[in-house]
Amino acid sequence: MDNNVLSITDKVLKEISKVVVGKEEIKELLLVALLSGGHLLIEGLPGTAKTTLARVFAQVIGGEFKRIQLTPDMLPADITGFYMYSTEGSSRFVPGPIQANIVLADELNRATPRTQAALLEATQENQVTVEGVTHVLPSPFMVIASQIPYGGAGTYPLTVVQLDRFLLRTWSGYPPEEEEKEIVGNIDRIEGQKVEQVIQSREILEARVTVRNIYLSEKVRDYILSLVKHVRQNPDVLDSPSPRAGIALYKASKAVALLRQRDFVIPDDVKMLFAPALEHRVRLRPGVEMEEVTPGDIIKKALAEVPVPKEP
Repeated sequence: MDNNVLSITDKVLKEISKVVVGKEEIKELLLVALLSGGHLLIEGLPGTAKTTLARVFAQVIGGEFKRIQLTPDMLPADITGFYMYSTEGSSRFVPGPIQANIVLADELNRATPRTQAALLEATQENQVTVEGVTHVLPSPFMVIASQIPYGGAGTYPLTVVQLDRFLLRTWSGYPPEEEEKEIVGNIDRIEGQKVEQVIQSREILEARVTVRNIYLSEKVRDYILSLVKHVRQNPDVLDSPSPRAGIALYKASKAVALLRQRDFVIPDDVKMLFAPALEHRVRLRPGVEMEEVTPGDIIKKALAEVPVPKEP
């Protein structure tokens, strides 16, 4: 086990906690997504620290940070960049905010589907194509997107294809009573608190190599595939998870194992990540929600019915 990587991840979590009270699961999932080379979708009501979490996380890990506040009148070029032409016929590329190491796409579902689609190539291939010219994005590259629950004023649903590009999805709700007391009672100190960068881009790339070398047995791999297959075969599911779901579980489970100070994955790592990796990839058949069945119920059913391997 690489003790240097463990020390760095511990520093990241401690530094974020100087400003963000609670939200331990989201903090950890941010690290899991970063170490796995994936992207994170945070859903929740306004005022639940979604933007603060992303901003502070970006400050702590360093690199260039850009925030995109999505609105219905935003165009794809506002994200990817565009070519500016002169009267002499020459042109130059004006990079969009997607050209950064950490990109916060704030309230992604307030943008129209056309603008949302501007993120597809970036989140899948770490590049954008503008007027036929491909522009490679910085490395490391990570998108942290927030969205308010669909159905609010001025929201557009994310397509299945768009959701599938996010390695993990999590929920940011209101804090427990004790945490809210701490937030309100210490708000002056929290708002004035400065955080420091504790990791370099080079160290992130090295940590990703460490994660890829974490051992995941055939039994655990088959467990991942069996869980995904169970969800696909559920009669209440309309759009079932693609192979990206199994890949997400495979990659993220290795990152969790590292954070748990192990050089191998156990079934409990997969269980912990099953909802964050699968829930946003499940769409139910029309009328099923009227029966009070949710994607979360489908996830719980799979976890309850798929046999857990005895050994990692």
